[in-house]
Amino acid sequence: MKKIQLGQSDLQVTPICLGTMTFGEQVNEADAHAVLSRSLEAGINFIDTAEMYAVPAKAETCGATETIIGRWFAQNPGARNQLVLATKVAGPSRGMPWIREGSGMTAQDILNSCDASLRRLQTDVIDLYQIHWPERHVPVFGMSYFDPSKDKSVTSIHEQLQALSKLVQAGKVRYIGLSNETPYGVHEFVRLAEQHGLPRVATVQNPYALTSRFYDNGLDETCHRLNVSMLAYSPLAFGALTGKYDQTGFVGENTPDARIANYESVRKQRWGRDEALLAARRYNQLARDNGLTPTEMALAFCYHRWSVASTIIGVTSVAQLDDNLKAWDVSLSPELLQQIDAIRWELRDPAL
Repeated sequence: MKKIQLGQSDLQVTPICLGTMTFGEQVNEADAHAVLSRSLEAGINFIDTAEMYAVPAKAETCGATETIIGRWFAQNPGARNQLVLATKVAGPSRGMPWIREGSGMTAQDILNSCDASLRRLQTDVIDLYQIHWPERHVPVFGMSYFDPSKDKSVTSIHEQLQALSKLVQAGKVRYIGLSNETPYGVHEFVRLAEQHGLPRVATVQNPYALTSRFYDNGLDETCHRLNVSMLAYSPLAFGALTGKYDQTGFVGENTPDARIANYESVRKQRWGRDEALLAARRYNQLARDNGLTPTEMALAFCYHRWSVASTIIGVTSVAQLDDNLKAWDVSLSPELLQQIDAIRWELRDPAL
């Protein structure tokens, strides 16, 4: 795999990134370490985590994923220098008081969170430090509309950039990025950085899957013109695009251990909506009709999309990791891509 440059940074990453939010919840430490080692052996040089992981977010597992990765670094001293390490500072608490006090995210919160992540990860520097979700109240995580009456922002984008700049100047962070952002947010972060000589965002990490292509409705142009690289997360729509829920639904006898079957909040949020499952079934059948597995088609679509720099895959085993990596060699014909777009035209983006 040819490495991709992220934005205007000098970070060179593989077009597949190992996501780790299952480590510490679905995946125990020993298995997580095996996945990390296999990923590195397979040539993946990019891993992504966050201070709030594991998922689903709970007080008792907050920070667990970073801790597991940090112990792996300690046991594999040469691994850290071979990897681009990305993590995230959580935005406002969104009902998770163990992450953040109050309704906002202050500049000091950013500084404190970075120091805590560095300790857990057992490293001196974070290559890509991302704001996990906006400090502003924006339509993310399944919400469709912006409601200005709910915006209670306490820290301006300029202040956030100034805090991130302190981390860069201190050598704790190399580059910065955003996640779950809007076109306005990306534009404003870039504008203020260029106006005030502050760090420029290199990436935006947003959901992107066959059932969730809202990124293609304008944010793709924003990122292209501003040279901000897209990191696509949840390319398999929390498992819906693997086909394993086609017969049973999200809660069934055959899938009792599946992530989305256990986590009611996730099902209701976006990936588990009835219309999202219906759309997933349509795409999954299209894959089979074209001699592909649903997983192969869903991942190949993201892997080779012009607007996606790197696709973040989340796995629970080495076998699953190897299966996801094999999809890199799958190419989708122009005719199949047209059929994919025809389904989207009919059903739109049910898993926003």
